[in-house]
Amino acid sequence: MSDSARQIENLMYTYAERIDAGNLEGVAELFTHGRIVASPEAPVETTVAGRDEVLGMYQGSTRLYPCGTPRTKHVTTNAIIETDDDAGSARSYYTVFQQLDDFPLQPIITGRYHDTFHRIDGEWWFDTRIMLVDQLGDLSRHLLFELEL
Repeated sequence: MSDSARQIENLMYTYAERIDAGNLEGVAELFTHGRIVASPEAPVETTVAGRDEVLGMYQGSTRLYPCGTPRTKHVTTNAIIETDDDAGSARSYYTVFQQLDDFPLQPIITGRYHDTFHRIDGEWWFDTRIMLVDQLGDLSRHLLFELEL
C-alpha cells in the first residue's frame, strides 16, 4: 500500500476513533476543508461543509452520555482506496455497535462510506464523505432524532 493510501486509511480510522471518544470537535476538524453529504441524491442545502457546520451537525445529532462518549464503536472495513499525487477516493463499509447498562451490545446501523480526499500542503483531508445507510437497528440511544431508510 502506498504512503498516500495508508495516510488516507488512517484518516478514515481517525474519524471512527474520535466519534467513539465523543470528540466531536476532533471529528469536525477532519472536515475543515471538506463536507458531509447524506446521500448522492441529497439536496445541496442538506450538505454540511467545513469545520463549524460539521461540528453543529454532530452536536445536534449525537447523544453523549455522562462519560462524554456516545458509548459506540464505529468499525470501518473493506476499504478500497485509490490515490494519485493530490487526490484520492475510498469506498468502505461501516458497522456501529452500541452498549449501555440497560441496552445490550448490538449493531445499531450498517452502511457504506464513499469518500474523496484532497491533499493540502502535503496533508490529506476529507473532501467529501457520503454516508449511505444499508441497515437500521435501534438508534434511539445514539441519535437525537429518528432516522428512516
